[in-house]
This record gives sequence, structure tokens and C-alpha cells, in this order.
Amino acid sequence: MIYQSGYLTIKGYDERFGIYRLGFPNREVEEGFIRFLLPYYANVNKVESPFEILKFVREVRAGDYESFFRRLQSFFSDIPYELARELELHYQNVLYIVCKLVGFYVKAEYHTSEGRVDMVLQTDKFIYIMEFKLNGTAEEALQQIEDKHYARPFATDSRKLFKIGVNFSAETRNIEKWLVEN
Repeated sequence: MIYQSGYLTIKGYDERFGIYRLGFPNREVEEGFIRFLLPYYANVNKVESPFEILKFVREVRAGDYESFFRRLQSFFSDIPYELARELELHYQNVLYIVCKLVGFYVKAEYHTSEGRVDMVLQTDKFIYIMEFKLNGTAEEALQQIEDKHYARPFATDSRKLFKIGVNFSAETRNIEKWLVEN
């Protein structure tokens, strides 16, 4: 009813999630809505999730690896310490499951002629080759990608390629550092 009466306009549409982004035609309508109507239509005290799946998906699809790794740090910070395991595999599994559940084309332990890449995530515009270390260094992880030529299978692919070395800390149970080469 509010849209039909012209008090809200469609500002965008996300086909992947089927979500319309609505906006106000002017500031006067926005202030009136927030002050007088919103309290009757929605719980304005709602707490937003720190991870926010939709933003994560948009960041990955846009090639914004800095933002999506910062968002992952927030995600790992919210996992109770009793659930975290001191294994590289734990962090790899968590990241794999998150990416798989949101519908990305992702492969863990991607086999090449020289070894296994911890994770390869592909979108229509980008390929992310990720190597993980636990209590190592992001530099070591990135060097492994180079030494074992993990990017070679994608050499003729027209998509932009990111080689990402990630180090997890068993002490903080989180991403300690990431390095990216493109």
C-alpha cells in the first residue's frame, strides 16, 4: 500500500536473492515514515547480524576481498571458543560451508598436477585461489600458491584471478592475516 501510494519507490533489485531495495522519494516522506509509521510496521529495535550474508555475497561477487575477509574476521570472532578446533581443517571447513551455503561455486582440496589447493572459489567475474595456514604466515601460504603453480589451471580463463594466502591463529581462533596477489 505504501509503495502503491508513491511513498516508497523501487531503487534496485537483487536477482540472486529476489530482494527489492526500496527508498523514499524525498526527505520529508522519509522523516514522516520513520517517525510515525515505522514503529507500527516493524520492530525498530531489531539487532542486525554482524555477518550479514547478503553483504558478504556482494563483496565476493564484486572482487572486494578486503571487505569480505574483514567480514569473515567478524564471523570467526562470533564463534564460541569451545567450538573452534586447533586444526587448519576446522577453518577450511567453516569457510567452505559458508561459501557453499550461499551458493558459490567452491571446491575444497582442489587437485592440480603439483598439489592440492585448500580452496578455489569462482564467480562469473573472479577466481579466488586460497591457501590456508594455522600458526604459520600468510606469506608462506602465498608462497605455496606460487611454488606449486596453483594458478596454472586457470591461466587461460578470462576472469580476474586472486591468489590469497591466509593465516589463522590458534590463539585468537581467527584470521590473523591475509595477503593477496592478482
